[in-house]
Amino acid sequence: MKTVLLVDDSTTMLMSVKAALEIGGWLVEVAHHGKQALARLHQGLKPALIITDIQMPEMDGIEFIRQTRKTLRFVPILVLTTESQQQLRDEARRLGASGWLIKPIKGDELLKVVGQILRPSG
Repeated sequence: MKTVLLVDDSTTMLMSVKAALEIGGWLVEVAHHGKQALARLHQGLKPALIITDIQMPEMDGIEFIRQTRKTLRFVPILVLTTESQQQLRDEARRLGASGWLIKPIKGDELLKVVGQILRPSG
């Protein structure tokens, strides 16, 4: 089963997005901010996809993407955020983000986007 790393400081978002992804057939690991997510990656977590928020304590999504791309160059990273500023989108893309989604997102819409990047395994 392919793993998705979900990084968001909102417990509500983590629960709802995790539930949608699990229904779609993915194993989901969660982190509450970029530092925690980086620690999980350094401990050996090998996600097929990363979904991250931008505005988080400890380490924001932009810095998380920057740090992650130092070691994981080819893992797709989707940004899922309330932010819609073009400057942030451009920065995330420049650092290696694969896509940008605006919160709130319906479960079926999220699964459609994720399905375009990954195919669930049985």
